Amino acid sequence: MCGITGYYCPETVSSSSILPKMMAVIKHRGPDGEGTWIDEEENIAMGHLRLSIIDLEGGKQPFISPDQNYIITFNGEIYNYIELRQLLIHKGYGFKTHSDTEVLLKMYIEFGAEMLNMLNGMFAFSIYNKKDKTLFLARDHFGIKPLYYYKVNNFFAFASEIKSLLQHPKVKIKKNEAKIQEYLVLQMIIGKETLYDKIFKLEPATYLIVKDGIIVKEEQYWDLNYTVDYEKTEDQFSKELLLLIQSSVSMQLRSDVPVGSYLSGGLDSSIVSKLASSNYPNKINTFTGGFKLSEAYNETHYARIVAEKIKSIHHEVFPTSQDFIDNIESLIYQIDEPLAGPGLFPQYMVSKLAAKHVKVVLGGHGGDELFGGYARYGVAYLEECIKGSIFDTQNDDSHIVTLNSIIENLPSLKQYVPLIKSQFSSGLFDPMDQRYFRLISRSHNLSEIYEKDYLKSIEINNVFEHFSSVFNKPKTSSYFNKMTYYDTKTLLPALLHIEDRVSMAVSIESRVPLLDRRIAELSASIPPVMKFNKGKLKYMLLKSVGGVLPKQIVERKDKMGFPTPLNEWMKGPLKEYMMDTLLSNQSKQRGMYRIDQIEKQLKLNNKFSRDIWGVLNLELWQRNL
Repeated sequence: MCGITGYYCPETVSSSSILPKMMAVIKHRGPDGEGTWIDEEENIAMGHLRLSIIDLEGGKQPFISPDQNYIITFNGEIYNYIELRQLLIHKGYGFKTHSDTEVLLKMYIEFGAEMLNMLNGMFAFSIYNKKDKTLFLARDHFGIKPLYYYKVNNFFAFASEIKSLLQHPKVKIKKNEAKIQEYLVLQMIIGKETLYDKIFKLEPATYLIVKDGIIVKEEQYWDLNYTVDYEKTEDQFSKELLLLIQSSVSMQLRSDVPVGSYLSGGLDSSIVSKLASSNYPNKINTFTGGFKLSEAYNETHYARIVAEKIKSIHHEVFPTSQDFIDNIESLIYQIDEPLAGPGLFPQYMVSKLAAKHVKVVLGGHGGDELFGGYARYGVAYLEECIKGSIFDTQNDDSHIVTLNSIIENLPSLKQYVPLIKSQFSSGLFDPMDQRYFRLISRSHNLSEIYEKDYLKSIEINNVFEHFSSVFNKPKTSSYFNKMTYYDTKTLLPALLHIEDRVSMAVSIESRVPLLDRRIAELSASIPPVMKFNKGKLKYMLLKSVGGVLPKQIVERKDKMGFPTPLNEWMKGPLKEYMMDTLLSNQSKQRGMYRIDQIEKQLKLNNKFSRDIWGVLNLELWQRNL
């Protein structure tokens, strides 16, 4: 886990003082060491900040090939580097280190871009070829590790975080108004654009080739394939899935520094913690958090059940409203652009706790997206099943889940009745993409927060078209697969973005064993009627791990997802902080917000809605510009 940054502008003279400035603002990503490589003739510069995890002495970067022709900077981990190293040795390669960086570089030398699908890991890296003057950049299959770039004419710059790019004098800071509007609608950003004009994300499973400062090739090298395997039984899938999860966890325990595990008490983190404890040579450290206000905001008792079962060294943290006030502004700066929900705060506090004890921590990200863990899938499928029953189409396709099959699990949707009412009140039985867009849209109450003239500039149809291009991309007729695909391609990278920033802010490496390409590909091949058997969320995951987890975890129905008690805190000092922030002169001068309505919500209703969260994020981000 590290930070990388650099630029390539062959026709522009650049000062040698620029690269250190770009590196300084992401020092938190690599406090254990730093290195630079600069070719003044071609005006290319590459910087690396290291968090030492593998080969503590020999893994220094930038790493240069024996013939001096290739230079690599790499952020991440290649978990199967030992196996790949043996492959390369058989091909005649020698090694002077035990690092995965050297393996990665020599894999590229041997196989070129074809090697990307041979990698099991999380990665974002750059490789410069001095002979042909090309810069190769690539990002892992799921977007676990970040990589951004800025491109104008023949100037190209790249970095692990946007704040690093902003240090280069040729990078002009300008808001991307179209994407700000998309953020208001979805509270996340689809695709490669960011909230900054001309600053882009390298998308997951994508590589770039840059020559003379100009992008000459951009290609997606992998995607999920939903060709269903009808030959395997449910038991065969579940056994194979468990073996793959065990393999992934075991591989991701490879480290030359102490490893721990996040443990919320939910299914995903419990699986990872249990399997990690079984393969770790010592007692593993586990970390969780909660809020002491009430049981509605505290799941620590479930985490303790698992911790006791696996005999881990268990640690807990209980953040307060003052912790939120003290940290939220620096957190918004750390994440570069507002994304996702208020869960970033408790994630940060648990990461901060973990950093006191370990340098690597395993988490449970990916289970909800790959196996269908969000309650909205149940809401969506209720409507789909009713439609199929009315129009007598529910047996037209083997992908379709029937109404009869989900009836026994409908009581689990009781707490989502308001959402169901909203969903059914308009556009009932509309096409799948329109219905799912309504389920995920955050635009329903925008008129209560933002000025009418500002809202006129928002092109909802453009946002929907962008959404639809992702939702409808996979070759499948299954609603379930389309929903999980969309979330894997959009929501998951946003959540991983948060996970990367909050862990890197405290200089620890976060690994996500469920996001193994083998696991994702197996999940995509499972018939949807199995994955969503009887309307049960994460059915196949539950079936595969049921025998290794405590009964209380397997059967629990009250997973909360570490909710932050912002409404409760609004009865205390948070209310004053929110009013000082959102009713300030800075806020008023933007001309975006309905200050009177925001004041009413904060002052009279004591509400901290998801809409207010979106405003707070946007306002604090704009103050960093």
